Amino acid sequence: MSAIRLLVLGAVRQHGRAHGYQVRNDLEYWGAHEWSNAKPGSIYHALKQMAKQGLLVAHEVAPSTAGGPPRTEYEITEEGTREFLGLLREAVVSYDQKMDVLSAAIGFIVDLERSEALALLRRRIAAIEAWRTAVTEHYTPEDGPEALGHIGEIMHLWVYSADSGAEWTRGLIARIEGGAYTFAGEGEPFVGVLGEGEENPYATGVPDPGDNH
Repeated sequence: MSAIRLLVLGAVRQHGRAHGYQVRNDLEYWGAHEWSNAKPGSIYHALKQMAKQGLLVAHEVAPSTAGGPPRTEYEITEEGTREFLGLLREAVVSYDQKMDVLSAAIGFIVDLERSEALALLRRRIAAIEAWRTAVTEHYTPEDGPEALGHIGEIMHLWVYSADSGAEWTRGLIARIEGGAYTFAGEGEPFVGVLGEGEENPYATGVPDPGDNH
């Protein structure tokens, strides 16, 4: 799974309707340009592609007061919402996703109901534990990973990653069970998006290419 698809759909959905520069600004505000492939070119490409696929609707709005070309605003469709929620659920459960996919999923986890988020996180732990068992039972030499020389360090890395991933997930479950955060159906959740004209302290400084995406 590509994190950019989940990130862009989620950012547009949070705004209700957003142009490319708003989406890019939000993702930079979250630091996504540092921990994912959410670079300006990939963001604008994803918006156009998902509009062609029927996941977003492109609305052409009036040109800017500075006389620039018409700006395109995007709105998520019902199909796009289904795609977004499907990607989100998959990213929360899957233990073998890249860190950028998991990071994107955590950024939108409050779009789910609390009970569903907890159920998905528990499934994540079960998958991690099953994978760890398979590694230690079938791939570790009887004499231990050291029998493979320095290659055995790969096994140590896998097991450590599994243990730390499960520990982090259990901590998140405990916090959610304890009432942390506002989930779907519980009221207004925290939305980390910038208001129109609000300065982004984490902007990359790359100019918006025409501001008509």
